[in-house]
Amino acid sequence: MTFDLTPEQDQLRDAVRALGRRYGHSYFVAKAKSGEHTTELWAEAGQLGYLGVNIPTEYGGGGGGITELAIVCEELAAAGCPLLLLVVSPAIAATVINRHGTEEQRKRHLPGLADGSQKIVFAITEPEAGSNFHRLGTVARRDGDGWLISGRKCYISGVDEAGHVLVVARTEDSSTGKLKPALFLVPTDAAGLTRSKLDMEILSPENQFLLYLDDVRVPADALVGESLDAGLPALFAGLNPERITVAAMGAGTGRYAIERASDYTATRKVWGGRSIGSHQGVSHPLAHAAVQVELARLMIQKAAILYDAGRDLEAGVAGNMAKYAAGEAAALAVDTAVQVLGGAGMTTEYGVATLLGAVRAGRIAPVSREMILNFVAQHVLGQEKSY
Repeated sequence: MTFDLTPEQDQLRDAVRALGRRYGHSYFVAKAKSGEHTTELWAEAGQLGYLGVNIPTEYGGGGGGITELAIVCEELAAAGCPLLLLVVSPAIAATVINRHGTEEQRKRHLPGLADGSQKIVFAITEPEAGSNFHRLGTVARRDGDGWLISGRKCYISGVDEAGHVLVVARTEDSSTGKLKPALFLVPTDAAGLTRSKLDMEILSPENQFLLYLDDVRVPADALVGESLDAGLPALFAGLNPERITVAAMGAGTGRYAIERASDYTATRKVWGGRSIGSHQGVSHPLAHAAVQVELARLMIQKAAILYDAGRDLEAGVAGNMAKYAAGEAAALAVDTAVQVLGGAGMTTEYGVATLLGAVRAGRIAPVSREMILNFVAQHVLGQEKSY
């Protein structure tokens, strides 16, 4: 076992860090407050190949895995630019299409996902069912040589920036009559697809939406995979990368907050010429947060390595643990940074309170800490299912 990155991964980390710092948190905040998107950063990251590090080279990607994409997510967040659509488009959509899409779907979508010219967002969550696909109300039914999709989705990120949305719906299995999940690539300008922006108390350049699908007609080749049998494996293919990259983004955000706070407390002098960081009441909470972030990073690394090795079941456990650990660590780090900065911590200038909403959401989405604890209790500790 080694904790060292390969030379190529080290180079990737350094290069992404440099890109992120060139834009910085002030860029991120300015875009969010003006209602704009991080278009310039996204485009440059795509041109440099960072958005497609996990996409095979034959489709224009870097040929790496989720380990490399987690590095990209973490380093941009550590520079104060946590890009949520990295999780949605390269991690979820590209993985699903690469692993379970048809060859035509790979050729059509993966090159654009790799260079950043195309974004595909993900729609599973519903007002009544949450993300429990067993209770999804969105249904797809056959209509001639195509499909009609009807239902509602909520908390769907970045629909206004994307050309397609990867919709999770339920279809009827003709052999059993039972409903089974299927994934469809639906153009965001399709007739019958409407959206409503959700007002969120999160400072982010990426917006959240309610989606309404009213008999949205899509052709047969919108179905991800060769048949309906691809639906369930395709759905689960995107969940581990989602958790790992969300965790990486949280760890990066925690690193950013601790760095900002440490720089401040090492130089801020109030009593007797000593820095406030020399007092244990200030330094110990920061040190504790740093330990928690580093522990989360170790679990993220483990989860990514397991996933890239094709050990999906083990990666599922590690990915859930990583997401839990990083969510808690990021929230702790940002809250601690605000506290040790005092009044300065609440200003926009010092750039830590601007992340409070995002890290709090990280303890809820894409799966809540409570559901992860349910998962660990059942699948690791052997307890009876509680829900």
